[in-house]
Amino acid sequence: MPAPATGPASPPVNPRSRVLVASLMGTTIEFYDFYIYATAAVLVFPQLFFPSSDPTTALLSSFAVFGAAMVARPVGAVVFGHLGDRLGRKKTLVVSLLTMGIATFLIGVLPTYAQAGWLATALLVLMRLAQGFALGGEWSGAALVATENAPSGKRALYGTFPQLGAPLGFIIGNGLFLVMGALLPSAAGADPSQPSDAFVSWGWRVPFLFSAVMVAIGLWVRSRLVESAVFARTRETGGVRRLPLVTVVRSHGRQLVLGTFIMLATYVLFYLMTTFSLSYGRAAKDAAVPGLGYDYTTFVLMMIFGVLFFAAFTLASGPLADRYGRRTTLIWITAAIIVFGLVWAPLIGLGTLGVVLWLVLGFTLMGMTFGPMGALLPELFPTSVRYTGSGISYNVSSILGAAVAPFIAVALWEAGDGSPWLVGVYLSAMAVLTLIALLLGKETKDVSLDDREAASTDDATRPRAGSPAS
Repeated sequence: MPAPATGPASPPVNPRSRVLVASLMGTTIEFYDFYIYATAAVLVFPQLFFPSSDPTTALLSSFAVFGAAMVARPVGAVVFGHLGDRLGRKKTLVVSLLTMGIATFLIGVLPTYAQAGWLATALLVLMRLAQGFALGGEWSGAALVATENAPSGKRALYGTFPQLGAPLGFIIGNGLFLVMGALLPSAAGADPSQPSDAFVSWGWRVPFLFSAVMVAIGLWVRSRLVESAVFARTRETGGVRRLPLVTVVRSHGRQLVLGTFIMLATYVLFYLMTTFSLSYGRAAKDAAVPGLGYDYTTFVLMMIFGVLFFAAFTLASGPLADRYGRRTTLIWITAAIIVFGLVWAPLIGLGTLGVVLWLVLGFTLMGMTFGPMGALLPELFPTSVRYTGSGISYNVSSILGAAVAPFIAVALWEAGDGSPWLVGVYLSAMAVLTLIALLLGKETKDVSLDDREAASTDDATRPRAGSPAS
């Protein structure tokens, strides 16, 4: 008896649990690597790699290198976007994670300025640029893995999982620094706001070396992914572009600009609440530029408490954006960020309770504005240029927002004679630009990723009036 006819075998798909874990795991590692640098940039790098008689100058130099990575991120977005849109999301994500892991590990074994002079500083800058280059390709790939594999009506929820890597990376990274600080306490009578000699000598290296373990786990998880059905169909139908960058600039320039400014307030708030706040919180009240005067352990614990709200509201933002729309949700959140920037100085002036409230509100808003970006930016672009387009918007915004935010914040902090009110005004001004971009943009909640690709292909191949084919 002949065997019954069967149709073509179904292509392999990614189980939902694997999609969520792969997108979450990778960004957690990437943000962990980024955060431990940010923490070290405040705690030890000014004295280890940027010797200066003026502590503020050394801190600004450390922040400048921190910002240099943001400049490398758009380059990474172009390179990894090209690979991701041509070769696939999986291979590109593996390469970006490996690049980030190697650069972070090497920071942990660098000589200091006292050992190698300016060569040590140059090597730190090089590794920092490599970190930024890798992160330029990480986020958009992780967001695409989540959203292109999401079930109908849940793209924003799935898109929050790569975003969740930011608070988790912060907690793991700073938690490990806290553990090292507890294991290597300052000597009796020493300034409790300063790290111990042992921590400065070698303790700070442990979080960087530990990243190798996390990267190995992340690579194993990502190696088990298969390409999304959306990208596989684009490749099968010949929709892959030879030069995705050229296509996205020519055909989707408006989306690039809007996406960049939609991310602006998120980036400024993100780095003010993480990098600047750590400097401001630890600076002595009687310093030349006075701060809050908390010791490192106390203030980081306060920050971690706030980051818990960051994590919770990142997840909460997904269902809201799926129900009410990405644009509508973000318009309200951005308006709240504008108000927050104007009132955060009075909040801090209320004492410890006010500082905790400042951190909680800031990180809550951070989660609410960051979460929907995992869906919104990819939805602005068709499949053939989605990796490139979302990555460029996300990472060019890092230059306008994150690269200069800590630097500008320190300058405004000094200009305000130790009061952060000008820093809050700066945040509000950047949020106004984001609000304008949102008002000029369109809702993407009901956009079909496949339909966008089909429309893009039709537009590209439709004969022009007057042509021989018309």
